[in-house]
Amino acid sequence: MLGQAMLRFIARRLLETIPVIFVIITATFFMIRFVPGGPFTAEKAVPPEIQRNIDAYYHLNDPLWKQYRDYMWKICPKAFHPQELRHGPDLKAAFGMDFGPSFKYANRTVNEIITDTLPASISLGAIALIVALALGLPLGVLAAIKRNSWIDYLCSSVSMIGICVPTFVLGPMLVLVFGIYLGWFNASGWYELSDRVLPAATLGCVYAAYVARLTRGGMLEVLGQDYIRTARAKGASETRVIFKHALRGGLLPVVAFLGPAIAGIMTGSFVIETIFQIPGLGRQFVTSAFSRDYNLILGTVILYATLIIALNLVVDVVQVWLNPKLKFE
Repeated sequence: MLGQAMLRFIARRLLETIPVIFVIITATFFMIRFVPGGPFTAEKAVPPEIQRNIDAYYHLNDPLWKQYRDYMWKICPKAFHPQELRHGPDLKAAFGMDFGPSFKYANRTVNEIITDTLPASISLGAIALIVALALGLPLGVLAAIKRNSWIDYLCSSVSMIGICVPTFVLGPMLVLVFGIYLGWFNASGWYELSDRVLPAATLGCVYAAYVARLTRGGMLEVLGQDYIRTARAKGASETRVIFKHALRGGLLPVVAFLGPAIAGIMTGSFVIETIFQIPGLGRQFVTSAFSRDYNLILGTVILYATLIIALNLVVDVVQVWLNPKLKFE
């Protein structure tokens, strides 16, 4: 029964995803088109006939409704195109999405740019996630166990500092100390394994602060429950009480937070990738916004939105697994 309920829940959530993605794409498409300027706007005036040829080549001279219709049709998975179905498409590419050419990078498609830059963002995000959990979970658990002690105050203060200090301040500070003064790491770049340390530490410390605060709050709530007092009354050791009984319920707030958090750190931080000159997708998104590369902006937004929705779905399933009182509804 649980398996059937979970499958129905996942199927319903996937169906609800379709209108959400549709609204995100539509809103992003028209918002970027209403911004003054265009992808080929330059400080130096371009002859009108050349500008007309460029607009015609990229179909920018078409009515806005036609550009929107053509783009929505293009990103629709190829398996749903009647002509593709007639010719029997390659199964590997049947459900691929074509985000079109990049306006900034000549002879390159948005799909190629995402394929080339996403691995760096995922690598950075995976290391940062490990840093966040390795620092945040122990700090939160320790603060909850030693409630109202100097250890609790110290852990809470460190967490609050991590929340308050933005990445564009913490990153240059780490570069100044460990990159310039001590010379342990390169100040920027993405060439050696050691180049991952400073950006991952910068991004991971910020999320570690949130994980620590949420872990402390969740653990304090669970440690006050009746079944925890019952376990202690039966003579269970404090270690068993914490890790066997309390930790599973205390991690529920952290699991709920990790959905959007993982999406954010796995796709890379815009600020971090810009500071450390990392060739990731986040940096490309910032560049595309400044250059008004419509297709690259839309492709990145669609990828981010899909990741956030998918990870939130995974989080909902994990929450029910951790807390049997919850149901798939």
